[in-house]
Amino acid sequence: MKSSSPSRLQHVLLIDDNEIDNFINERIITSSGFSEVCTVKTSADEAIEYLNIIAKDSKVPLPQVIFLDLNMPVKDGFAFLDEFNSLAENIRQSCRIIVLSSSISPDDINRASANPYVIRYLNKPLAEKYLEAIDL
Repeated sequence: MKSSSPSRLQHVLLIDDNEIDNFINERIITSSGFSEVCTVKTSADEAIEYLNIIAKDSKVPLPQVIFLDLNMPVKDGFAFLDEFNSLAENIRQSCRIIVLSSSISPDDINRASANPYVIRYLNKPLAEKYLEAIDL
């Protein structure tokens, strides 16, 4: 349900290779009033390229939050986190990462949570109550 108040965030980036999850999650993020805009990228490489491009364009705000899936082909979420660490400082300082994964593996949870850029680990499916509990 669309909130009548302004969105909490201006821009969120969703990185997940599953198009159905993306459709549902994008709707939840925008209709709940969590973010005005939700950009979707279906691979780690596509997301890194996007971040590098918009970091140079003052008209497009960097995402304040990145929702990152761990289990993706070619480059998984951990490979994204490794590359994210080498991005420009303005990107790393502006974007907070929330892992949004179906993995319940303690190894995945611990590894992701140990990353300094990851502020939270959420299990799929995304729900509005999870968004409301995110303290930014």
